[in-house]
Amino acid sequence: MKSYKNRAIETAEFLRARIAKPPRIGMMTGTGLGQSVGFLNISEVFDYKDIPHFPTSTVESHAGRLVFGHMHGKQIIAMQGRFHLYEGYSEMEVSFPIRVMQELGVTILILTNAAGGLNPEFTAGDIMIIEDHINLTGSNPLIGPNEDSWGIRFPDMIHAYDKKLSALAEKAGKHAGIPLKKGIYAGLKGPSLETPAEVRFLRTIGADAVGFSTIQEVITAVHAGVKVLGLSTITNVHNPDMPVPATVEQIIDVAGQASPRLEMIIRTVVGNI
Repeated sequence: MKSYKNRAIETAEFLRARIAKPPRIGMMTGTGLGQSVGFLNISEVFDYKDIPHFPTSTVESHAGRLVFGHMHGKQIIAMQGRFHLYEGYSEMEVSFPIRVMQELGVTILILTNAAGGLNPEFTAGDIMIIEDHINLTGSNPLIGPNEDSWGIRFPDMIHAYDKKLSALAEKAGKHAGIPLKKGIYAGLKGPSLETPAEVRFLRTIGADAVGFSTIQEVITAVHAGVKVLGLSTITNVHNPDMPVPATVEQIIDVAGQASPRLEMIIRTVVGNI
């Protein structure tokens, strides 16, 4: 069986042979942007199932396509849908696309996700710049032998989310009249949503939003020396004293409504990189 690194190299070589120009910016879109890449001038599109060694998304709101294109003169690779631990994938499978991006020469990663709000000052539809995260998944994609050519054994996570990219996003929001929140994202394994007691706990430890993605990919990107911008769409706000059930349909709907504003932020950030 081929090693994890050899699979990533083979996947990157497969894609490199079929694209016009190598990407420098990677985008990983989740619920809300997972069906849309209208902000890109598209040059090539690949279904995940047609890419060697690539996992396939099982989430209904994720299109499952890898898109290459450009924006503001910058070459971009965009994932329409990501992979999750709750789908049964390992942490290394979840983060495999980041290794492929690394092999293709990507140096900047923009991640979006849908998240439940924990901060009582948030409202559904808000967009939050992720300043930091708390890994509560019980998993880490760097477990096992370290691949020294990819990164150091013990990567420092104090600046997991790039401050300059976050500042560009904040400036883009002000310019467009879109007030952005800032906060800490807590990553859980899922797929069951949080109990009221868990919401109280997450608030107590300082989390402003919670979701089931992003953590594995960001750790991998930091290990790879890739700069990260994280943006969460707040799809609902938890009140542990008056809990209201959240449905997947409602979450997708709110994320979809916020996607034009999210796209505007991303376009402006890319233009100013």
